[in-house]
Amino acid sequence: MKSQSIIDEKELLLRLRDGDGLAFELLYDTYKEPLAKKLYRILKSWDNTQEILQEVFVRVWEHRKRIKPDLSFAAYLHTIATHLSAEYFRKIAHNRELAERLWLNVLKEHHHEDVRAQILADQELMRTIGQLPPQRKAVFTLCKLEGKSYKEVSHMFSISEAAVNDHITKANKFLLKNYNKSFPILFSIMIYSAVN
Repeated sequence: MKSQSIIDEKELLLRLRDGDGLAFELLYDTYKEPLAKKLYRILKSWDNTQEILQEVFVRVWEHRKRIKPDLSFAAYLHTIATHLSAEYFRKIAHNRELAERLWLNVLKEHHHEDVRAQILADQELMRTIGQLPPQRKAVFTLCKLEGKSYKEVSHMFSISEAAVNDHITKANKFLLKNYNKSFPILFSIMIYSAVN
């Protein structure tokens, strides 16, 4: 005889398939923590974990009519989460390749940039880096200005390489948003920093 919890879950899945928002919330509350733990083991970043966790449940809601209540809902969630995680890592790899190509073009374009403009751009870069949170600033400085590898920095701070990458990605976004736009050469510096 099936346990009450399996019967209840099947009922919730049938209700979800029919568009019942409360059933969706109950399933979300049941599965969000175990799924978040699995995602964190893959992604090593709580921000990325939360982002993908939300996307998993968005997909569940969008494709609710395809749900098969007789099959394992946990396995269904795991399949979506695995797919989204793989997609995330492919996107990172693609973005790095794109950044590298852009950087090579920028290098050609700005090869003869005047020294004064470069000094001013460097000063603006340092001013903007100074606004980063302390650990992010340290990680960015070590990786991008001192040439340390992600592996070296991960050992120094006792964090994963994925966490180092996360700091660099967020630092780049912050720099692009907050640097003084009158220093266009700075864009090339940040594109370069996204590559290494």
